[in-house]
Amino acid sequence: MTMENNSPDLKSGKGGSKDYSKYFDFSDAKVISEEEGKTTYRIKGRTVQINSNPDYKEGKRRGKQEIEVIDFENTETNRIMEEFREINRHKQHYYFIATYGCQMNEHDTETMKGLLEQMGYLGTEDRNMADIILLNTCAIRENAEDKVFGELGHLKNLKLEKPGLLLGVCGCMSQEEGVVNRIMSKHGFVDMIFGTHNIHRLPQLVKEAYFSKELVVEVWSKEGDIIENLPKKREGMRAWVNIMYGCDKFCTYCIVPFTRGKERSRRPEDVIAEMRELARQGFKEVTLLGQNVNAYGKDFTDIDYTFGDLMDDMRKIDIPRIRFMTSHPRDFDDKLIEVLGKGGNLTEHIHLPVQSGSTAVLKKMSRKYSRETYLELVRKIKASVPNAVLTTDIIVGFPGETEEQFGETLSLVREVGYDMAYTFIYSPREGTPAASMEDNVSLEVKSERLQRLNNLIKEQSRDSNDRMLGEIVEVLVEGESKNNSNVLSGRSRANKLVHFEGPKEWIGTFVHVRITDTKTWYIKGDCVAEAAAIL
Repeated sequence: MTMENNSPDLKSGKGGSKDYSKYFDFSDAKVISEEEGKTTYRIKGRTVQINSNPDYKEGKRRGKQEIEVIDFENTETNRIMEEFREINRHKQHYYFIATYGCQMNEHDTETMKGLLEQMGYLGTEDRNMADIILLNTCAIRENAEDKVFGELGHLKNLKLEKPGLLLGVCGCMSQEEGVVNRIMSKHGFVDMIFGTHNIHRLPQLVKEAYFSKELVVEVWSKEGDIIENLPKKREGMRAWVNIMYGCDKFCTYCIVPFTRGKERSRRPEDVIAEMRELARQGFKEVTLLGQNVNAYGKDFTDIDYTFGDLMDDMRKIDIPRIRFMTSHPRDFDDKLIEVLGKGGNLTEHIHLPVQSGSTAVLKKMSRKYSRETYLELVRKIKASVPNAVLTTDIIVGFPGETEEQFGETLSLVREVGYDMAYTFIYSPREGTPAASMEDNVSLEVKSERLQRLNNLIKEQSRDSNDRMLGEIVEVLVEGESKNNSNVLSGRSRANKLVHFEGPKEWIGTFVHVRITDTKTWYIKGDCVAEAAAIL
């Protein structure tokens, strides 16, 4: 895999289009070396190695070049991993990864854990014990970024106490130009900044930071190839499997197409092979992941194989439950609905983000569907999928949203009857089209609308739970309740949280629970039997 050298000559302005002066004051910068696409600078006592940098314009381009499928194993990586295994044989080192945001980030963390453990590192929950700390970040909302910068402030003291600690920032925030600017100018104690497209290069980045003691920045703005056979450290009875990467929808409020790149699907044979291996290992539930998961296969040029085809093949794999996230209404076709209607190990819970109930607002969001087409899709799903349970995402206070348009969102929520919704106040994200729109809905109005929406969602969730009184549901037991060690908790097929009493030996198994009590966000019951068979 090759990468374009974007590092300019700072003194002449030649050799690249990026002006790094926005990241640092380079008035006294000294170029130490330029080799193999990397430029190393000395700036105010700090050595900085820049391999590549984030670039919104580059990230938005959707080139025609083919995406290659590459096996992770190679001679250089194996050599680096063995080098670190030898280091850890002499003295054991530990890692800690803090994960923010979505299931995709959780899955990326599984990969990074797998890579580090193949390098001989062991995981720890004690940050004071860690020799490597990575913050796997989310860029969807401003408060997610604030949490990360707050955490960096806390870690500064630990870094001062333990200079040999390697501290890295990765994930979606690292793909943002402004974030890298802020880290490099105000958090110079960070050792590594890398993005979402080059996680597989973690061994190389650790080596460069470990031996050079430099700040290493490597953020690929253009998506890379699909890397198969990356090591992963999965825990518990549930697993996540990436089936595709990136998003081409470019909703006006969303940074994801810039941070995750263009849509690219894994080959079906690779997905199926990984799923069969998870079945062999005994995983009880797998969630298929993608930023726009039901666009899977649309980028294939040599085969006609869609997400509906993949889900039909998933039905033949011996894993009791299979879910998927996150789907886009525009790509939810009739074939997929038909396949989901067959049931079996395909669960009836469907997350279907709507974002707004107003066609006018949806148009400004560039969602490319209307209120009417969304409601027609919901009718099709409910007609075909027995006991379908729908959840959604909704943004309130989008630029220009009127009280009447917000009222349309409330009426859509009532008509659909969601069991749960992730609701958010709109906040502009740098680099998105919506960020240049006039944010003319006051925070007070946004907050009041959010409260009304949440009250409606709570009411619907409670009504849905109340209707389950007396029913017997199949529950995958996940562990002890957070508030009572004598109570077990787990999820139903419809993704309902269920609490009940039982022995700890049931954790990781299926049981049948009769619902005896309901709350707004969970239900309680009595176990009637362990599930004898799962179709």
